[in-house]
Amino acid sequence: MSSKGLKSQKSTKRKVTESSDKFDSLKSKKPKLVSGEQQQQHGKPKFVKPKSAGDKEQSTNLSKKERRVQAKELTEARKKKRKPHYNLEQELASLWEKMRRRDIGKEDRSKLISEAIRKMKGKVPEIAVSHVSSRVLQTCVKFCSQAEKDALFAELQPQFLNLASNKYAVHFIQKMLDGASKQQLAACISSLRGHVAPLLRHVFGSVVVEHAYHLGTAAQKQELLAELYSTELQLFKGLTSATEKTVVDIIAKLGLQKGAVNRHMTAIIQPILEKGIVDHTITHKLLIEYLTIADKTSAADVLQLLTGSLLLRMVHTRDGSRLAMLSIKHGSAKERKKIIKAMKEHVKKMAFDQFGSMVLACIFSIVDDTKLVTKIIVRELEASLKDLVMDKNGRRPLLQLLHPNSSRYLSHDDLAALDLSVPSLCSMDKSETSSKTKDTDGNESGEETKDEQEDTLAEHTDHEENVTAMGGKKDPLVRRQELLVNSGLAERLIDVCVENAEEFLKSNFGKEVMYEVAIGGSDGILCPSLSEKLCELYEAISSVAAKPKPQESEKDSEHILENFHSSRTIRRLVLDCPGFASTLFKKALSGKCRSWAQGHCSKILSAFLETEDFEVREMAKTELQVLVNEGTLKISATKKPE
Repeated sequence: MSSKGLKSQKSTKRKVTESSDKFDSLKSKKPKLVSGEQQQQHGKPKFVKPKSAGDKEQSTNLSKKERRVQAKELTEARKKKRKPHYNLEQELASLWEKMRRRDIGKEDRSKLISEAIRKMKGKVPEIAVSHVSSRVLQTCVKFCSQAEKDALFAELQPQFLNLASNKYAVHFIQKMLDGASKQQLAACISSLRGHVAPLLRHVFGSVVVEHAYHLGTAAQKQELLAELYSTELQLFKGLTSATEKTVVDIIAKLGLQKGAVNRHMTAIIQPILEKGIVDHTITHKLLIEYLTIADKTSAADVLQLLTGSLLLRMVHTRDGSRLAMLSIKHGSAKERKKIIKAMKEHVKKMAFDQFGSMVLACIFSIVDDTKLVTKIIVRELEASLKDLVMDKNGRRPLLQLLHPNSSRYLSHDDLAALDLSVPSLCSMDKSETSSKTKDTDGNESGEETKDEQEDTLAEHTDHEENVTAMGGKKDPLVRRQELLVNSGLAERLIDVCVENAEEFLKSNFGKEVMYEVAIGGSDGILCPSLSEKLCELYEAISSVAAKPKPQESEKDSEHILENFHSSRTIRRLVLDCPGFASTLFKKALSGKCRSWAQGHCSKILSAFLETEDFEVREMAKTELQVLVNEGTLKISATKKPE
């Protein structure tokens, strides 16, 4: 072994022995008492004894109750030092306990409120930031007179922006805005000018902006929104009017640079999305307007940020549901899967929502992964089919599967939302593709290698997958077949209709689903595989119609043939579904037509003579023609079949 190795071994041994000796010496040493002079030299000791021996004996002699009282007094003393209006807050809290009771009289409550407002005079902005006092102020605003409300508003107005970002004062501000006059609301909205963007990035400030946006007029809403479009609109007032409703119109009128507007809006939107403050209507409107002018990369980035749980917090508004539809339309297969998985256990709530139901209808129309849609969405809808059929909004996803994009069931605005798309993501660079085709066609040598062709094809497919996926690749009829028939949803829906035939037909909303199911859906999607089930439905409706007429005393139980909604639906079924018409006539109307020739049922009888099906006409003609000749049953001349 070398000399260097021996030296290193010796040094390590020496170090170990030295450290062990030090450790033993520390063990053997006893702690020394430090004199008062030494303490003064070294400064104050680290741990000072809090109490003397006498105090300690006194505290030990106290009972548990006395110690609790002493601790309470100490905490109150600390609060008095920390809060300048602590005594006032205690007085207001005692008044609040009395004024908020339900069994108190109006006069007594108004006296208590007047007393509380008198004590708070001149201190409202300072008191509003307290947890307890903000509740007192909310109760005062709710029950006080208009003069007292104006006095509170006068104190609030100068500190409006400071209080808008406070955790507790924000609730008081919302109450004040609810009860504010037009002039007071306009003053509040004007005080927000120049501060809308920072407040939207704040958790509590965004609530105040949203509340003001919700209460404001169309012009005031436009004023709040325009500030988010460009710096010029933020600095100068009155540049826009009510006619310019969109950012595209404002850019065209003022001649603003589209790139500058895009950058300004991106700087505002990005922190809002990063913080996840996406619950507000004004934010949804801002995002929709941004997507109309954003370039391809910016629009794709925003839609990608929205994928997932953020969309569930946005589908409750008109613009929020449109953002969700755009994310589904332009998202890749992976992003769509993420969106649908985030909807798990929330599908029912979405289906009963006015705008959330349209998002589900959009998924049924676009997403090709029918297994995933069946597993997460269809299975959750199956659990509450009866409630969905009877609900105005809940029936929309079902009707979209039975009869897609029908103007009878969807409004013009709903159909426009389903057709909505992002302009920059829709244009697949047609100019670039056309120039590429020109280059390949105009190649004189015509010697393009096989590798170059494969590269261009790969670039084109990647571009399609990443940027736009407008709709699915599947045939819409095949997609509907898989979601409606193969999933078992249609069979379960027919069973529910059989069980609740009378209730659905008499319902203003349920009758539409019943009609579409009975005729087999658009393009006859239910007929080939579920024709036996449909015959059971025809029998169920006919058995209800075969019941005898109720007596005059039984006014509550209206017959299905005399009810307004059910009679119109049955008439449509007679005209459009020969199988149902023949079953109904044979089981419920044959030999009884004269007794049903009056009222709403007469329209059903006339439908048997107006239908285009020859066999149905001939079956009912012998009995109904007699009533027509007598004048008992009237048939429109324009509706007579040839």
